[in-house]
Amino acid sequence: MSEQEDDGAKQAEVAKPKRRTGTMSYETTRFKSMAVALRELEQIIKSPVLLETGKPLKRFGDARPRELVANWMICAAANAEEEEVGERMAFHSDPVGGDGIIVDTKTGETWPTEHVLVPMPRTTSVSNVEASIAKAVSDKQKKGGAAYATGKTLVVFLNSGGGEWKPTRVARNLPAHDFGAVWVVALCSAKDGEYVYGVANLHLEIGHAPAWTVHIAKDFASWSVERKQ
Repeated sequence: MSEQEDDGAKQAEVAKPKRRTGTMSYETTRFKSMAVALRELEQIIKSPVLLETGKPLKRFGDARPRELVANWMICAAANAEEEEVGERMAFHSDPVGGDGIIVDTKTGETWPTEHVLVPMPRTTSVSNVEASIAKAVSDKQKKGGAAYATGKTLVVFLNSGGGEWKPTRVARNLPAHDFGAVWVVALCSAKDGEYVYGVANLHLEIGHAPAWTVHIAKDFASWSVERKQ
């Protein structure tokens, strides 16, 4: 991972501190663009081992490889909702111990993230997907209670497989928690060199939880996003 970290550092830049009220007031690190980030994350996305057990990357505030991937996916989905061309949403390192910060580059608003992994099953049986998401949220809430969760966005990286699940149903049945928002990022398919991820915001917007699929081209030079609901 050290070689990868060095390469990633070359493609990253130090973001200048924000000085507006309610925004960041310290230096962070981010990739120069979403395209650059995707090329650097290719090795991670293609490696189940790195996704599950990859070591923290010092250059990115000790974020784990899967956390960088998940934050990239969320930004890709959010940026696809913008009418203007550009990359409004970006992800930064978190120098105060979190798992990365999602930043609105237009307003300066920030969303510190905490991540939790639902790992691949160690046996041939796969547990109930929706129940495993709920358990992951509950476990993170119990870790530190309101003081730990308040003001943070929880990202569940679903790496367990198990087939289709319903974001709206999961959102309606989430356990009580103090996180400002809960997102789920899940690998849907990896076929012929192309990767498809599902991204869902477990917030009931007009009666349903917004969800997208992110399609990554086999050369990792481009991607497309489809709003599912």
